[in-house]
Amino acid sequence: MKKTRYKRILLKISGEILTGKGNFGIDPKVMQQIAREIQEVKNLGVEVAIVIGGGNIFRGMVASSKGMDRASADYMGMLATVMNAIALQDSLEKIDVQTRVQTAIEMREVAEPYIRRRAIRHLEKGRVVIFAGGTGNPYFTTDTTASLRAMEIGAEVILKATKVDGIYDADPLLNKRARKFDELTYLDVLKKQLKVIDATAISLCMDHQIPIIVFSLKKKGNVKRVILGEKVGTKVRG
Repeated sequence: MKKTRYKRILLKISGEILTGKGNFGIDPKVMQQIAREIQEVKNLGVEVAIVIGGGNIFRGMVASSKGMDRASADYMGMLATVMNAIALQDSLEKIDVQTRVQTAIEMREVAEPYIRRRAIRHLEKGRVVIFAGGTGNPYFTTDTTASLRAMEIGAEVILKATKVDGIYDADPLLNKRARKFDELTYLDVLKKQLKVIDATAISLCMDHQIPIIVFSLKKKGNVKRVILGEKVGTKVRG
C-alpha cells in the first residue's frame, strides 16, 4: 500500500460539479465517478468525511438577491445539500463503501442528526461520513461548514473539489490570461479577495492552521494524487 500524506481528510464537493455538462440537477455518471474516487482513497486507509454543496439544485444567495428572504433561501439551500448527500450515499453504497449521512437539521427518517463524537466513531470504523444541511444556520456557506466540521473531527486537511484546477487571479473560464497560484497564504486569499473560498472559512482555517487544497474533480484520480502528496491544484496555508 502506498504511503499517504494524510490520515483523516475533509473533502468539500461543490454542488455545481454534480450537474456534469448540464446546468441543473444530478448527473448519475458524475456521481458514480466521484464515488469511485472516494473508494480509491478509502482503500489507501484514509478516513474520509465529506461536505457537499447544493448549488446544482438551489442557491440561497442567488434567490435572496432576487428578493427572497435570505434566511428562507438559505434553509432551502441546506435542504438541497441533503438531497445531494443521499444521492452520493447511494452511489457509494452500490460499490460497497459503508456511508453515513449526518444532517445539521434534524430529519431522523432520512439521516442521523449531526453528533461530533458519533461522526468520529464512524470514521474510526472505516465509514465515509457525509455532512449535510450546512451548519444548520442561515448566512453560512458550505465552505464555512467544511472548515467547522474539519476542526470538530480533527481533519488534517480540507480538499476543496471544484470545476477549476486551482485558485486563479481571475475567473479562468472568462479570462484566458488568468494566472494560477500554486501556493498561497490565508492572508493572501483575504487580501486579494479571491472568491473561490469565503472569508469566514479562510479565517477559521487560519486560526487553527488547517491547510486547504483547491483542485479540479474533473480529472480522474486527482483526489488520490492529493492524498499521496503530489502537486495538484493550489495549496492555501499559513
